[in-house]
Amino acid sequence: METRKPIVYIVDDDKDLCSSLAWLLESVSVPAQCFAGAEEFLRQYDPMQPACLVLDVRMPETSGFQLRDILNQRGSTLPTIFVSAHGDISMSVMAMKNGALDFVEKPYNPQQMIDRIQTALKYAVHAQADQEQRQQLQGKLGLLTSREREVLMLMIDGKASKVIARELGISVRTVDVYRTKIKEKMGVTSIAILVREVLQLLAN
Repeated sequence: METRKPIVYIVDDDKDLCSSLAWLLESVSVPAQCFAGAEEFLRQYDPMQPACLVLDVRMPETSGFQLRDILNQRGSTLPTIFVSAHGDISMSVMAMKNGALDFVEKPYNPQQMIDRIQTALKYAVHAQADQEQRQQLQGKLGLLTSREREVLMLMIDGKASKVIARELGISVRTVDVYRTKIKEKMGVTSIAILVREVLQLLAN
């Protein structure tokens, strides 16, 4: 699977600030895309693109907090840095409650902003990789027959082949055949690895 280079989305009705931040990021080889408002951003936002969002709190029509609420409703984990020229403690707290990764007051220090954005992009890349891994695992689970899934769930419960055989009314040899088929379909070399991966998937 081709790895897509992470991008910074900047949503701010201040065109000059958008342009200057985009230029700053491109000077350190970080691609950026500017949007004048929430509606324009939502029309072009690709949830499969690893990215972070630099989002102005105060904008006409749809505020930054309202946009973040929309993304939350869509299940988006897009790491967001809120920015505001009128920031205070209560606004910072509200930003964090809305799922912000960070909150920055304007005017911001350029190098500090770059550092915060790079941290957010690292978070985005890891989150994207985790999501792809979960999707791949779910796809492999879909290859299992209902009986193989039944055996797998009992294996995850830590039950030995003899116990599984007794509970399902089949022979231990048959259980071992299922175990081998499950490992082959899931593409793992050991039951321990398989159990860990499935448990991580269930935890999410």
